Amino acid sequence: MKAMILAAGRGERMRPLTDHTPKPLLAVGGKPLIVWHLERLVGAGFRDIVINHAHLGDKIEAALGDGSQFGVRIQYSAEAEALETAGGIVQALPWLGDAPFLVVNGDIYCDFDFGRLLELPLIGVMAHLVLVDNPPQHLQGDFVLQSGRLVSAGGPRLTFSGIGVYRPELFAGIIPGSRAKLAPLLRAEIELERVSAEHAQCHWVDVGTPERLQALNQQLNP
Repeated sequence: MKAMILAAGRGERMRPLTDHTPKPLLAVGGKPLIVWHLERLVGAGFRDIVINHAHLGDKIEAALGDGSQFGVRIQYSAEAEALETAGGIVQALPWLGDAPFLVVNGDIYCDFDFGRLLELPLIGVMAHLVLVDNPPQHLQGDFVLQSGRLVSAGGPRLTFSGIGVYRPELFAGIIPGSRAKLAPLLRAEIELERVSAEHAQCHWVDVGTPERLQALNQQLNP
């Protein structure tokens, strides 16, 4: 299975830190956020990684190179302007291939075991999402999980971690190079009962503000 790290966002809420540094290169615990991902992906057995970028993308390529220093092969999907999540994935499909692939947001920190997803069968579904407990800034959550599938209503909501496995067919209706969000695609498939999910108990942080970045850094460097 191939993996994609989403790294094209500008990180407006992280300014001024992101004025000169792309958000995935911001350091916590002594290394950039995206390097934590790369090391955990390698540890789980992933070897082919696609990274999309837009804002200050040249700095991401300069920092990570071809991936050989981490034991992976990295392909870059450059976007003139950020294409949103689904649009960025569609732009990268030529490198991701025809089989299901993993996607992880580049601006989160988590110690989730990616190896759990490496051989995920995706039987009868178009996507599999990793959900986490609702953080203080997002107590309303995103999705309802029942018996391993997502449903549109009927119970407490959990938060989407930004980690998911997708079939390429999920994005068939999107024109390459166009901006497109992921949520509408997922909600349409949820209505058809074709999205599975799991509730992960892991250390997960949406590193969306300088305050959260500082707090995470203190946790990793007590």
